[in-house]
Amino acid sequence: MLKLYGFSVSNYYNMVKLALLEKGLPFEEVPFYAGQTPDALAVSPRGKVPVLGVKQGFINETSVILEYIEQTQEGPSLLPAEPFQRAQVLALCREIELYIELPARACFGEAFFGMPVPEAIKEKSRAELLLGVGSLGRHGKFAPYVAGESFTLADLYFMYSLNLACGVGEKLFGLDLLAEYPAAKALLERLHAMPNARKVAADREAAMPAFMAMIAAKK
Repeated sequence: MLKLYGFSVSNYYNMVKLALLEKGLPFEEVPFYAGQTPDALAVSPRGKVPVLGVKQGFINETSVILEYIEQTQEGPSLLPAEPFQRAQVLALCREIELYIELPARACFGEAFFGMPVPEAIKEKSRAELLLGVGSLGRHGKFAPYVAGESFTLADLYFMYSLNLACGVGEKLFGLDLLAEYPAAKALLERLHAMPNARKVAADREAAMPAFMAMIAAKK
C-alpha cells in the first residue's frame, strides 16, 4: 500500500492526498513533520513534506509525487494524454506554485501565525502576487476547470495555493486577489465543495489545534 508522509495542515500534503482520493487509491497516512533530524532526513532528503512511500523507497517533491502517481497508478487521469495539453496543465501547475504560492508563503508567518514579516518582503510579495494572479487569469481557461473541461493537477495547485494566497491578500493587503476573475473565484468554491475535498478540509481542521500549539511553542 502507498504511504503518504506529512501532516494534514500542509497544502502540499493535501494536494497529494486529494489526488489519491480522487483516483480512488488505497493509502496509509503516516504523521511526519518537516525537520532536520536524522530520522526525518532518512525519509526526506531536505526534511520536507510530503513524501510518498512505495515498495522501492521514498519519493519526495509534490510535483514528482503527483506525476509518479499518474504514471504508475490506476484511476481517473489527472493529466491529459495529448502532449500539448499535458504541457499546458504542467505549466499552469508551475506558474501557480512559483508566481502565487511562493510569494504568498513568504507572508504566511504574519498572515496566519502572528509573526511579523519585514515590510520589504511584504511589498515584494504583494507585487508578485498581483503579477502571478494576472498570469493565471491569462493562461487559465476556467471552462469550467483551470485547464479546461477536466479536473487536472492544475486544479490541485489552484485549490491549495489560491485559498492561502487569497488569505494573505485579504489579511495583509486588503486585496481580493480574484475580484477581477469571477470564474476563478467560483471554481475555487466549487472545488472545495467536492466530497473528497471536504474530507481533506475536515482532517485539516482536526489537525489545526495541535499544529498551532506546535507553532506557538517555537515562538
